[in-house]
Amino acid sequence: MPGYQIAIIPGDGVGQEVAIEAEKVLKAVVEKHGLDLKTTEFDWNCDYYQKHGTMMPEDGLETLKGFDAIFLGSVGNTKKAPDHIAATLVLGIRKKFDQYVNLRPIKLYPNVDTLIKTTTPETVNMVVVRENTEGEYSAMGGFFKPGTPDGLALQTAVFTQKGCERVMRYAFELAEERKKKGKGPGVVTNCTKSNALNNSMVFWDQVYNQVAEDYPDVTRDMALVDALAMWLIRNPERFDVIVASNLFGDIITDLGAMLQGGMGLAAGGNINPEKEFPSMFEPIHGSAPDIMFKGIVNPIASIESIRMMLEHLGENEAAQDMERAVSATLQEGKIRTPDMGGTSKTNELGDAVREMILK
Repeated sequence: MPGYQIAIIPGDGVGQEVAIEAEKVLKAVVEKHGLDLKTTEFDWNCDYYQKHGTMMPEDGLETLKGFDAIFLGSVGNTKKAPDHIAATLVLGIRKKFDQYVNLRPIKLYPNVDTLIKTTTPETVNMVVVRENTEGEYSAMGGFFKPGTPDGLALQTAVFTQKGCERVMRYAFELAEERKKKGKGPGVVTNCTKSNALNNSMVFWDQVYNQVAEDYPDVTRDMALVDALAMWLIRNPERFDVIVASNLFGDIITDLGAMLQGGMGLAAGGNINPEKEFPSMFEPIHGSAPDIMFKGIVNPIASIESIRMMLEHLGENEAAQDMERAVSATLQEGKIRTPDMGGTSKTNELGDAVREMILK
């Protein structure tokens, strides 16, 4: 049986709170399934930045390289570090470890309310595959004569054949896998805007069509990003796997979180599919330092991130057990945090999932 080394970075704000619940549930799964798994915690956050002038030690990435996976709570506290500085922790890990897939399952569990009337557990079961290392977030550009009437800013999006192709192959292979397991119809929707972005997105579409030729059993679909945002609300059942660029994927996954009941239920993974480097899993909500340790944040997103981590490591039985426990706890409806209309505390919901697993 393989042994796993997991890095835990609680981060800032409520990240520190949900990390406790995520690790609590992880330990229950480890105990039940007899996994050989150990965690190591790192205090890299905005407090660390205040003390050291950097979000992590100089050898931080080299340290993380020896782990099998990383759990990140959340990052950011503008009272202690500017957002663009805090983000270097996350972006540095994503790029250094070539985590070129940002994976966002969007699933509505039974007995979870959403603000969107078209959504039901039967209509909301999709995955967004977002390109995670280039595109619109390539950090290329600059300023010319800032603060003057001639001021100019340039932001360059970078789309490469390799970058587009590998994330699209991941999407098609995921659609094939979901179809085989009966989880989806085997459709990959290309999220694009090639009618207006006549270089980058035309290139993106061309690569999509090239890759699609190798997957004849997967149905092609295309939607302009603005129309896709509308159809996510009107017809969520239309979507199986969506592949999107860095910016578009970032936007539509926040909308997807609303389909599944809110940010407190939305988990994500930054994946290096070849496992040459560790992948990183995190709830997609922010750090919300103003409410940290008030017991009102929903820990389900962090628990779901741990489930995704186990799935990535190949511990499918343990991951499925965790998924059943989350589903049963939410369906029971006795323990609900304020975002779900209840009065339960963060740790009470974590305890409920843990107990459900151990049953």
